[in-house]
Amino acid sequence: MGLQGLLHVVYPPQCVACDERVTTDFGLCGSCWRDTPFISGLVCDQCGTPLPGDDDGNVALCDDCLGTPRPWKRGRAALVYGANARDMLLALKHGDRLDLARPAASWLMSAAAPILEPDMLVAPVPLHWFRLLRRKYNQAALLSAVLARTAGLQHCPDLLQRPRHTGSQDHKDRAARMSNLAGAIRAHPGRAGRMADRHVLIVDDVMTSGATFAAATQACLDAGARAVSVLALARVTRDF
Repeated sequence: MGLQGLLHVVYPPQCVACDERVTTDFGLCGSCWRDTPFISGLVCDQCGTPLPGDDDGNVALCDDCLGTPRPWKRGRAALVYGANARDMLLALKHGDRLDLARPAASWLMSAAAPILEPDMLVAPVPLHWFRLLRRKYNQAALLSAVLARTAGLQHCPDLLQRPRHTGSQDHKDRAARMSNLAGAIRAHPGRAGRMADRHVLIVDDVMTSGATFAAATQACLDAGARAVSVLALARVTRDF
């Protein structure tokens, strides 16, 4: 028996959501898998929200993206923000469950596959230093790091900065979110050259209105990025 097998005898693999025993490390049990709303099939090409109908290979957009032009090129999300997905994201964000970044990597890879390009530069949505000090880590940076490593792409965790503390976006409508984030994100002065004429992939844990992604995208384009795409672990939809 190898070391891994011995470890499984002493410490049997557990579901990352409920601690039920599973057969592999960093997996979900059958019940939690069924309660986790993975996104598949036809999706909006700009924000990743699931759409009715079959995926016939043509580009489709949701009503939000048709009504609100996005500054980024394409976007995807792995999960709908609801049910078990919401619980896991809150655990990652506020419960020090850094181990959740590992299974999230495979979910992100599956979602991002249609929009990944060679030589993409991967970067997280930044946190203001005060929030980073309180939280101790940037959950978006954890996700962008494992995604970049899995995809074999370059990662720049401090490509963007958040010099102004914007407070919580909760309970704000779209216009208020956009106004709150105006000028709140900028390119790191010492890293801007890394994105010149390159396609940047910005990663965050949750997309709600898209205001944060829009601010981060504009900062990249202003610094000379050729294009920007976005990737969220979860997408808030009207059904949840």
